[in-house]
Amino acid sequence: MEILVAASIPRLPPFPQISKRNLKPARLQPLYCSRWSPFYATVDCRINASDKGKAIEWNIGESNRLSETPVSRELGGPSDVEVHQNHLKSIGTEKDERHNDIWKLFKEAQQNILYLNKQRLLAMEELDRVKNERNSLLDKVEQLEMKKEANIRRDKITISSELLLRIDSLVLNGVIGSTEACDLRRLVIDSRGSFTDDLYDIICKNDAEFLAELRHFSKKSKQNGFHIIHICTEMSPVVSVGSLASYITGLSRALQRKGNLVEVILPKYACLNLDEVQGLREIEAEFYSYFNGHLHGNRIWTGVVYGIGVTFIEPVYYSSFFSHDRVYGCPNDFESPVSTIGTYAKLRAERQYNDMQGFEGTRILLTCQGFDSQCLEQPEKLALCGLDPSTLLRPDRLQDNNKSHLVNILKGGVVYSNKVIIMSSGLTEGRIISASGHGLEPTLAIHKEKLVTAPCGFDKSTWDPSCDDFLPQSYSADDMKGKSICKVALQRHLGLHEAASKILVGCIYSDILDVDLEELKAVVWMASRRGVQFIFMGSSLIPGMRRFQRSEGRPRMYTSDTFSSQDENVRFVNEYDEELSHLIISGSDIMLCPSFDDPLLQVPLKAMKYGAAPVPVNYAGSKLRHFGDETFESTKFSQYFKYTFANMSLGQAIDEIENNPSQWNRRIKDAMEKDFSWDSECADVHISAYTAVRNL
Repeated sequence: MEILVAASIPRLPPFPQISKRNLKPARLQPLYCSRWSPFYATVDCRINASDKGKAIEWNIGESNRLSETPVSRELGGPSDVEVHQNHLKSIGTEKDERHNDIWKLFKEAQQNILYLNKQRLLAMEELDRVKNERNSLLDKVEQLEMKKEANIRRDKITISSELLLRIDSLVLNGVIGSTEACDLRRLVIDSRGSFTDDLYDIICKNDAEFLAELRHFSKKSKQNGFHIIHICTEMSPVVSVGSLASYITGLSRALQRKGNLVEVILPKYACLNLDEVQGLREIEAEFYSYFNGHLHGNRIWTGVVYGIGVTFIEPVYYSSFFSHDRVYGCPNDFESPVSTIGTYAKLRAERQYNDMQGFEGTRILLTCQGFDSQCLEQPEKLALCGLDPSTLLRPDRLQDNNKSHLVNILKGGVVYSNKVIIMSSGLTEGRIISASGHGLEPTLAIHKEKLVTAPCGFDKSTWDPSCDDFLPQSYSADDMKGKSICKVALQRHLGLHEAASKILVGCIYSDILDVDLEELKAVVWMASRRGVQFIFMGSSLIPGMRRFQRSEGRPRMYTSDTFSSQDENVRFVNEYDEELSHLIISGSDIMLCPSFDDPLLQVPLKAMKYGAAPVPVNYAGSKLRHFGDETFESTKFSQYFKYTFANMSLGQAIDEIENNPSQWNRRIKDAMEKDFSWDSECADVHISAYTAVRNL
């Protein structure tokens, strides 16, 4: 027997005798070595009948995966090896199927988890969006409600003013007498919020119907509001030259909000902005005034400005009085009846002139914006206005303290008024009497009991960062996030490097003296080296400021395409812009102020309201040495200023921002919460003065 094999195999036991008919080829069986490497063998087995009892001859050819020829073998059924192998295959198949099923379930679960996470994130984003939209809508609703309430209040005030002007026209036309007119005015004043809506429809009716309806509502008032008439030459926005214009409008609105009735009488200048006057109309009535020995007719116009009733006087014969294109500096300034109204009224009250109508029981309060313009004239001109020069050219009356041959009209106002309010945010009565009267110091000392100082204010309905339409984002003392947004918007608008962390210093000026200019140049140079940004805006670039720009290499004026590398931290705006001024004050950390007593622009007051520290341009200047002196006489504003910002230089302010931000933030928050508007101390001082005058 010849055996060909590549591996050792065990001997097989002898087979029993098998007949030829049962001879069949054997099947392929895998054989395994010790390393479980299967090999295949071809076994050619021939069994003859004559070989009974002999050994079987095997021909086994090695395949070892090289031959796939099956081994022919038939033993009448599967061998144990085959059964075992089939069982292992079935087990392996089941394991593979189970593993595949588990892996499939895991992948499906993983996909479901990812999907759910994605849906959760989308839901959270949607919820945040809905919340933001809700908050935004609530803010808009709140702002709309505030505006609606403001419009309602303004409409009621406007209606009241129109009613009062209509009553005045009834008096001028002789329909009613002064006594009934007084009662009807009191009715409108005291019942302003309760029935003005009911009377709105009767304003346009004829005089008889209007009077009948008004009498129907007539009743005596139990309240104690004042009826205040401002006789003046300016009123914002109809005619604005100096600080008087904003004072008249701002204070009048504040007094009306406190329940008083305020009216304004103005000359009808040719330069008036009548577009701002609601319901302007001419009253068809004869109204005369005395001038140069004769009575002359006037045209009377009425209208409403910001809810304030305004009467305009237009001379017919002497039309040149108010026909100029400017308010002051005209040759006939003295002839204007406005200049002598205080003297007129007081002399009428003293029964010295009987031809003056309408001044019985009138109290006069004179408001002085300053004493630098006093109107000195020849005494003979008093006769043009119906006054006797011989009785008035006396030291205790109108005679000027320094030029005894002239009369001083402002001095006459002080002498013949019942009370004098001096508008000053920093100076006290004592300081004005001793050094700031421009020659009127002796007169002011004699009449010192009349004197009262009141600080200027600002219109909080226009200047409030929580509801300022000019700002990209509103903010308040409790939520300052919007101020950073305003700063970045301002930097972008003027081409500065955009960074909320940059310290930004603004300066809005009407005039800068040369001495302040030199100080300003040094301050800007030192601070700009520390990365501080500067923005200057004025009504015009005065020559000194132009020299400053040329010497420092600063921009000629603000334009985004003319800045050079030397200009990176400084910008100039050479024209005053109301909208931009809101953004400058809101975006600045510090506002440089040429003066804290700023009745024209009120920059220090607005700066504190908007979270910017007002700091003096000239820290060592004499103008601040007496700010808030004599505490017992000074205003609340000057007392507060004296201990917060008046004694702080720009360098100290920058150091505190950089090194002690928590203290700086407390300082700013405290200032923002203070109220220095017209409605606050200024209105309170005036009401106290009105009360004192009424009790005389």
